[in-house]
Amino acid sequence: MKSIITIILFVVAGMVSCKNKTATSLQAVEYYTCSMHPQVMQDHPGTCPICHMDLIVVKKTSSAADEIVLNDDQVLLGNIQADTLRTGMIGDKLILTATLNTNETTVNSINARIMGRIDHLYFKNTGDYVKQGERIYDLYSEELNTAKQEYIVALEKQQALGNAVIDFNRLLQSAKNKLLLWGLTEAQVNELATTKKASPLTAFYSKASGYITELPVTEGQYVSEGSTILKLANLSTLWAEAQVYAAQLSAVDLKGTAIVQVPDLPGRQWQGKIEFVNPEIVSGSRLNLVRVSVPNANGVLKPGMPAFVLVKSRESKSITIPSDAVLRSEMMNTVWVQSGKNRYKMKMVETGMETDDRIEITSGLQDGDVVVTSGAYLLQSEFVFKKGGDAMGGMDMGNHKH
Repeated sequence: MKSIITIILFVVAGMVSCKNKTATSLQAVEYYTCSMHPQVMQDHPGTCPICHMDLIVVKKTSSAADEIVLNDDQVLLGNIQADTLRTGMIGDKLILTATLNTNETTVNSINARIMGRIDHLYFKNTGDYVKQGERIYDLYSEELNTAKQEYIVALEKQQALGNAVIDFNRLLQSAKNKLLLWGLTEAQVNELATTKKASPLTAFYSKASGYITELPVTEGQYVSEGSTILKLANLSTLWAEAQVYAAQLSAVDLKGTAIVQVPDLPGRQWQGKIEFVNPEIVSGSRLNLVRVSVPNANGVLKPGMPAFVLVKSRESKSITIPSDAVLRSEMMNTVWVQSGKNRYKMKMVETGMETDDRIEITSGLQDGDVVVTSGAYLLQSEFVFKKGGDAMGGMDMGNHKH
């Protein structure tokens, strides 16, 4: 009898031991987390301390340094979507972000021809429109007043002593040339010859039309020869200055035309010509400046307006993915590739042309790779949360070229 009891106890103890081992094994390969707050992890069922939802059981899985594993709920809630790569056509046109700026070749600088004091300014605000021939300022200048008197004296002597030995015509012309050189107009000199009265103030007139972009002087200020009185910009043409990635530049027809669209003026577009391409790439951003001259005859376009520039580009056959699938930084460009069910691996890539919402992949991926097209930023955040911020450590470089 005792032997039978001993055998039964031995069997029961073995079953309990096996159950405990199973529980321990389950505990080692599973944990409980919240589908909305994956940072919550515990070894027993319960509710989330943040949102109070029931925790779900998740199997622990091992993954490589550059790989992350999600459960079905995380994939669903994160809208993680992937697509198989295939070679396609990219090109035909590029859409570039631009800003409308003043055409510097149309800017006229009106400078003082002689030293003096500005007695009166007829335009006092930047943005004012000045017509050609309009009076800009009055100047008091001792030197200019002396030159006026010299001209009047030479004119009187020429009229009184026209047949004298001295050539007063030459003296008169020399005095007149001095006045013209210092900014007087032919009409002002003729008026001086008619009235023979020199005003202490001299009026100066605009030789061009445009909007005042700079007005560095004030009334009562003394100016020296060459000082800037104001600058005028003729806005009949503007520059649309667009930014182009260095990888895109080789595909742009730099001698062609471009279409300019302004979001503030929907439904309208302007055709311009590419006039300048900056020979230097801006360090740190890999961007280049392309300048397009845009006609603005009716004046509806204003400097500072945002714009889009559509330029023609060469069409090529390449691997392309949605632009949002590429995570960009100053150090590298990366994408997430699906390596198995709910498994995702980070890969470094090199990019090429970008058009519309797609970007060319020149290195790092190949036909048949399954790339995450939606939810890449969520995967990146989850990766940093679970494995730290060193995203480059142990990364699969794929076919990346150095």
